[in-house]
Amino acid sequence: MDDTPSDALARTRALAEAIRAEIGKAIVGQEQAVEHLTVALLAGGHVLLEGPPGTAKTFLAQCFAAATGLDFGRIQFTPDLLPGDILGSNLFNFQTSQFTLTRGPIFTELLLADEINRTPPKTQAALLEAMQERRVTLDGQAHALPPHFMVVATQNPIESQGVYPLPEAQLDRFAFKLVVPYPSAEEEAAIVTRFGTRGGPPLPADHGVHPVADAAAITQARMAIEAVTLSQEVIGYTVALVRATRASAEIASGASPRAAVLLAQAARARAALQGRDYVLPDDVKALATAALRHRLLLSPAAEIEGRQVEELVAGLIEQTEAPR
Repeated sequence: MDDTPSDALARTRALAEAIRAEIGKAIVGQEQAVEHLTVALLAGGHVLLEGPPGTAKTFLAQCFAAATGLDFGRIQFTPDLLPGDILGSNLFNFQTSQFTLTRGPIFTELLLADEINRTPPKTQAALLEAMQERRVTLDGQAHALPPHFMVVATQNPIESQGVYPLPEAQLDRFAFKLVVPYPSAEEEAAIVTRFGTRGGPPLPADHGVHPVADAAAITQARMAIEAVTLSQEVIGYTVALVRATRASAEIASGASPRAAVLLAQAARARAALQGRDYVLPDDVKALATAALRHRLLLSPAAEIEGRQVEELVAGLIEQTEAPR
């Protein structure tokens, strides 16, 4: 007997809860970041993690890959990194007298772009096609990436020496920008208790983090999300919220239509993880800050006044009328 849509949604919700529980074996706190990562995975989006050094951004990405069963690849971005170091290249094989593709680390399912803002824009741009179209073009030939290809990038907001700010075209390809703060006193004590008695670098397997999903389960979850209803009223609300960022006098550059599309897709995924087959305005509101904060440029007057992007997004959510 075929599964009903409600059965598929129940499995999707159980999958997300299993991923969350598995990551919780190693990661203390960061529940919101884990939820947003899961939503992005099921919505087919990419995530930018920003936080001070030592807040477990890299370890979070490793645990997320381990729990989801995705092939994991890591690129440490440095000023001397070249596009070929990411994408790979065609090398001439003298034995066969043919060029052979040597695949770069981008040919994976979950790619950790560690400290992405430490490499020049030319190398950063190597990710643009991969993030948008999930393919890589080398010497005029397109090579497909895995269907579940996802970029999780990290950057440090503190340093200004030796960094290259991400251009708008790059930022716009990230579904979410998640700010990873310092932990609370209780969480920090739990972190020291968990890791302070161990030697060597932390590894997900050392803390019992094992795959609770695979490519087939993720594909089924994405198919379940396709059945989630996105009403015209919620579409109108999403569009109105995004367009409000372009009309605000305190915002010099607002969010793009791509932002509205990604926000709507993510809202459907969040609804599924809540066990619903329809999207509520609350789904859009819950994801709006993470989906918009990296796409907005403050006006000079707003910067002088010390306004924060998150504050402005919260105000726009408050001002934009939501459907009942």
